[in-house]
Amino acid sequence: MEFHRGSSSIQHHHRLRLFVLILSSIIQFSFLDVALPLRLPDSEVEALKQIGKTLGVTGWKFDATTDPCADDLKGVNCTCSFANNTICHVISVDIQRESLPGVLPPEIIKLPYLEILDLRRNYLNGTVPKEWGTLEKLEILFLTGNRLSGQFPEEIGNISTLKRLQLGFNQFTGPFPAKLGDIAGINAIRMVSKNFTGEFPETFSKLTNLTDLWISDNQFTGKIPSFIKNWTNMTRLEIQASGLEGPIPSEISFLEKLETLKISDLNGKEGSFPFLKNMKKLNILVMRSCNINGTLPDYLGSMGSIRNLDLSFNKLSGEIPSTFAGLFNVRFMYLTGNLLTGPLPSWMRTRRVNNIDLSYNNFTLENSDGCQLNTNINLFGSSSMRNQSTGIPPCMKSLLSCRPDRYSFNINCGGREVIGNDKTKYDADLGAGGPSKFYQSTPNYWAASSTGDFAVNSGVESYTSDISANNLSSMIDSELYLTARLSPLSLTYYGYCLINGNYTVKLYFAENVFPNDESYDSLRRRVFNVYIQGKLALKDFDIAKAAGGARKAVMKMFTAVVSSNTLEIRFSWAGKGTQRIPNNANYGPLISAISVLNPDVVPPGKKISAGVVVGIIVSSIACLVFLFLAVLWWKGCLGRKDETDQ
Repeated sequence: MEFHRGSSSIQHHHRLRLFVLILSSIIQFSFLDVALPLRLPDSEVEALKQIGKTLGVTGWKFDATTDPCADDLKGVNCTCSFANNTICHVISVDIQRESLPGVLPPEIIKLPYLEILDLRRNYLNGTVPKEWGTLEKLEILFLTGNRLSGQFPEEIGNISTLKRLQLGFNQFTGPFPAKLGDIAGINAIRMVSKNFTGEFPETFSKLTNLTDLWISDNQFTGKIPSFIKNWTNMTRLEIQASGLEGPIPSEISFLEKLETLKISDLNGKEGSFPFLKNMKKLNILVMRSCNINGTLPDYLGSMGSIRNLDLSFNKLSGEIPSTFAGLFNVRFMYLTGNLLTGPLPSWMRTRRVNNIDLSYNNFTLENSDGCQLNTNINLFGSSSMRNQSTGIPPCMKSLLSCRPDRYSFNINCGGREVIGNDKTKYDADLGAGGPSKFYQSTPNYWAASSTGDFAVNSGVESYTSDISANNLSSMIDSELYLTARLSPLSLTYYGYCLINGNYTVKLYFAENVFPNDESYDSLRRRVFNVYIQGKLALKDFDIAKAAGGARKAVMKMFTAVVSSNTLEIRFSWAGKGTQRIPNNANYGPLISAISVLNPDVVPPGKKISAGVVVGIIVSSIACLVFLFLAVLWWKGCLGRKDETDQ
């Protein structure tokens, strides 16, 4: 029995030793596995140090405990799936909205596994390094919203893996690299608000995988290429103020997958409305200032997916098709500035519709129609019938019989009534702006019309702006610049019942939306045109540039002739400038105040200024002296020698 018990005890002991050995092995190997560090190669660590220094990153710190792949470096992401999960490599550098002050680092190429480089909305300057063209895994390159300049390097076209490229809102110049047309797999290119020149590269005809192309606000030459028919996968195409010429090519009909189509401000010849019937998914259609003639196609009314329709400032004629009654999903419809005729469609009168602007056409309106129908249809100037003696459109009934005895008007745009330093009273302009709004200041004999919507993804659109008085304290008449009126497309002020004659027009501007600092916000550019009495007075006007910076005032003065007792001042966006920095609602014309005066009229009870009195006295004395000398000459006292001189 004892032997049996001893044998059992020995077996139990061996089993226990075996269990301990196995457990120790498991613990040991587990410990070793945990203890093995996930290493980033020293070459990539050193590259990150140099990259951070060159970019001007202040939050990156490197010491013995720093692990770049463990969120110790903001914006750096790694993958650690190499060598049995023991080796890491940087695959993404994503640093946005930090106003980085440096330049683009060539050392980026020392991150050979980099797939994403996103440096949008910073304050970086200099050029794009040619060395980047050797990157073999890069798929996304975003440089939007910086101060980058020079020619964009052809070498970037060697990155065969590139899928998405964004270069907008920089200062690049020269031709756009044709080499990019060799990147067969690229599907998105955005290069807006730069100074690219020359013809659009023919090599882009090979980019059949393109789904997204923005080339607005450039200086390209030539026509919109017919090879766009190859882009059959395109879902979003934006060609606004690109410099390219029209007409819109018929080949655009091949782009049947389009969801957003924006073309505007084309130079060149007129053309008919392109065939878009097969674009079943189209929800945003903008063809503004494209020299389109002819009539509106009936099939547009059957494209129920359209939400935004802008065909303004073309040469479209005829009536609005009855099929347009089927556009139930349209939120904004702009037919402004065409040659449309006929009666107003009945569906606009009988049902609740969204914002529609029909101003500046030749419709036949009913006597009861005002300038604003159902609060959201703008009809100002939409009829060819005007009061021949005063130039007032019939929708402004309260002014049809006014006496043209006014010689001035002054407006504090977007703000309350203000008294200037010279005691001039500026009328309040507190009317609600909007996509299709008309506002009439009845006691003051002026009116305003606003057209367009800001492409805001969320939030409430604002058509006025204001700023703290502390930021403008050094300005003369600083109260005039505390507020401003904004518009995303067109803003027009009209003065009525004016005495005919020559007028001095003063326009007061201050960029009170953008900051005046060294952040990416300050890189925004507001560019628009100004027309007075239908004539271009300011082209591509940039307030901050003219004033020497944001939050600074500038006044522009013009002379205008009033011949039909009315004066019109229009501020118009022509597709140029930044649109999406920092959001989608920072573009379009801005005006702080307007002053209009006929200097030849002396108001009753108002004294002539001392300067004018001095001028009159000096002129009178000069005339008397001249007359006296003439008499002396006639009598021979000043060198007259014989009767022949007589």
